[in-house]
Amino acid sequence: MPRFVILTHDWPHPHWDFLAEAGGVLRAWRLLAEPVVGADVPAEPNVPHRLFYLDYEGPVSGGRGRVTRWDAGTCDWLADDPGRADLHLRGAKVAGRATIGRVGAGWVFHLRASRPGWSPEG
Repeated sequence: MPRFVILTHDWPHPHWDFLAEAGGVLRAWRLLAEPVVGADVPAEPNVPHRLFYLDYEGPVSGGRGRVTRWDAGTCDWLADDPGRADLHLRGAKVAGRATIGRVGAGWVFHLRASRPGWSPEG
């Protein structure tokens, strides 16, 4: 089952890195505010990251600050289209359906809480 991690990252300004496993890499987005249920969090797509970051905390190469695990867990990819991704996340702090998509000229991360008994199959 694919995994995800959300890292706090202090460079070049404090933000959260949302990384989700897909095809041997981590799809990556920078979240410009803490991900909370029901909020539209401004986001920026980032370059794919190595799977190494699923379990890593510490300094980032090239003097690019430090990362610390904020949450982690498993995920199911529900949709992956240009300009939009939908995932079901199962973590300690975030659990539910996450949508990352273009809104106007920018991107937004939105998390909806899981319903009791919800599963990605239906």
